[in-house]
Amino acid sequence: MEESLWLFTILAFFFIMLVCNFITHKYGPSNPKKILPPSPPSIPIIGHLHLIRNRKEPLHRTLHKLSQKYGPVLFLRLGYRNLLVVSSPSAVEECFTKNDVVFANRPRMLAGKHLNYNYKSMIWAPYGDHWRTLRRLTTMELFTTKQLSMLVELRKEEVRVLLKQLVKDCGTNGWAKVELRDRLKKLSFNVMMQMIAGKRYYTEDEADQEARRFREMIKELKQIHGSFSNLNDFFPVLQLVDFQGVEKRMMELMKKMDGFYQSLIDEQRRMRSDGACSEGKPTLIDIMLSLQQLHPEFYTDETMKAVITSILRGGTESAATAVEFAMALLLNHPNEMEKARAEIEANVGQERLLDEADLPKLEYLQKIYTESTRLFPVAQLLVPHESSEECTVSGFHVPRGTQLLVNAWSIHRDPDLWENPTKFMPERFESGKISGFEGYKMIPFGAGRRGCPGAPLGKRLMGMLLGALIQCFEWEKIDGKEIDMTEGLYQSLSKAEHLKALCKPRHDARGILVTMG
Repeated sequence: MEESLWLFTILAFFFIMLVCNFITHKYGPSNPKKILPPSPPSIPIIGHLHLIRNRKEPLHRTLHKLSQKYGPVLFLRLGYRNLLVVSSPSAVEECFTKNDVVFANRPRMLAGKHLNYNYKSMIWAPYGDHWRTLRRLTTMELFTTKQLSMLVELRKEEVRVLLKQLVKDCGTNGWAKVELRDRLKKLSFNVMMQMIAGKRYYTEDEADQEARRFREMIKELKQIHGSFSNLNDFFPVLQLVDFQGVEKRMMELMKKMDGFYQSLIDEQRRMRSDGACSEGKPTLIDIMLSLQQLHPEFYTDETMKAVITSILRGGTESAATAVEFAMALLLNHPNEMEKARAEIEANVGQERLLDEADLPKLEYLQKIYTESTRLFPVAQLLVPHESSEECTVSGFHVPRGTQLLVNAWSIHRDPDLWENPTKFMPERFESGKISGFEGYKMIPFGAGRRGCPGAPLGKRLMGMLLGALIQCFEWEKIDGKEIDMTEGLYQSLSKAEHLKALCKPRHDARGILVTMG
């Protein structure tokens, strides 16, 4: 048995070498009509995979260093895959304007197959009628101004719950040491799950079995969903033996998540038959069940579960992570926090909690979270795209089937585009929003037809949550030590160390906090 396995491995090795040689011969720079972008020296078979699997620093920083050395349009080979990395506004504009349809596809990866209903979720679906229908569902039903306005009290109540928990932690002793990440994540998950199913899954009742099961699944999903963590994606031959055991883990997790999503749909279906659905504030599942009656051939239960997967994966942690980074920046820059507090007092006062309707008046607060997302974009590497046809970018040939990664983190910190690019300077947005071509300097929510549809919700939630924390509490660094802003190694951006700080209820905000109970 062992000898057969070794023989199979050797044969697979030579097969992959033949494929790599074929690709190099057909698309390599030796063909003057098809000049590939600059590329570092590669290793046979694995290509440049060894360069990006650096466990000592985040992937966006590794790619940034390579781009600084080889240029803002970079070509890498990862096993049998081609990868194009762009880190300049002009290249991004070319990808998402002239070549927007060409790059509208997603790469075929095991996460899309096993964790997203065989590429049926909006995030992983190939460009076409299926994806367009799902996109219309989110933009015209879930994230419309009308729908977001109807659910504003839901989001405000979740913010109140967080504030009350912080007040409880402070007790009668004044200052209390708090950790914000888990609290912010719970708030974000609750907001999304209330929109999806009308239920809260993070409460003080830790004995809730259903809620605990949900939390465990989400934690495992984050651990195995990384786009570059699975070698099977770069060497398909390894899938025959499930190298690393990742594929098995994915299928087991999806089985659990599928059962959970189905229970949500079945519960909502029973409520509809009993006439117990909330009028005027329909959940996403309720909306999809209505559409299922009109178009049963498309809105199957599997399609609905794929939509739920996309919303949870794309929207649950982004606002929480963004607020954590923004608060860390403000703790390191107390003068900016005081400016934001003075603006809130002048425009909102201390008799009531600020509301989403106040955000347009709070211009400096908007500049703070805009600057924060510049320095620390949650999607530091935009969701991968894939070319459906060969094309050119910045004059270079890009073969069909090339995966595209946009390094937003690198663009946001380019010294040729930004004055003092690594410095926290909210005032840099004094002249207003960046527009036109300049807009590709700032892409925290992506670009092109597959840009993030949840951006309006993310901006509202982040602004209200950040403003409430500033309005109601005093904040200090622990022992006066600077907050470490180092990013973690996950594919999605996060702080390497959880944000811990001292807080106490503000004396001027006691009226607000008392009314919350």
